[in-house]
Amino acid sequence: MRLLLMFDTHLPKRAKALPEQLLAELPHADVVFHAGDWVDTATLDLLESRCRRLVAVYGNNDGAELRARLPEVAYAVLDGLRFAVVHETGPAQGREARCAARFPDADVLVFGHSHIPWDTTAPTGLRLLNPGSPTDRRRQPDCTYLTAVVADGALADVTLHRLPPR
Repeated sequence: MRLLLMFDTHLPKRAKALPEQLLAELPHADVVFHAGDWVDTATLDLLESRCRRLVAVYGNNDGAELRARLPEVAYAVLDGLRFAVVHETGPAQGREARCAARFPDADVLVFGHSHIPWDTTAPTGLRLLNPGSPTDRRRQPDCTYLTAVVADGALADVTLHRLPPR
């Protein structure tokens, strides 16, 4: 099962559209994750129409219309692997312990907000993933997104993709 992870798209404020390279990944993904800060509903509509399965939440920059359509936290079980999705996890320091306590029944936590790619594992075994942002690199050298594979109840082939400058 192929996964595509993107967050913090901030359209149309940070970019006019999702990058073509990212859009080209959609037909190959069995599940797409988006952890908020969409800003516009058009991006949600686009992903809902093109994705086989979308697991998504709202973020701190999302208004009432997006909050009415999306939860603050989402859960999915994929081939026995338990995922939780949330926009914000707080400061980097202490993140693993804080998230392991907040999501004790999850195997993988996907989150956004910082625009900083993140891939760590808490002492409890919780894997924390943040793909950065495909449209707003902020203090990072590149805009980014993640792909991964779920097979036999395990997460594999987690790959950070760097997008060319716009």
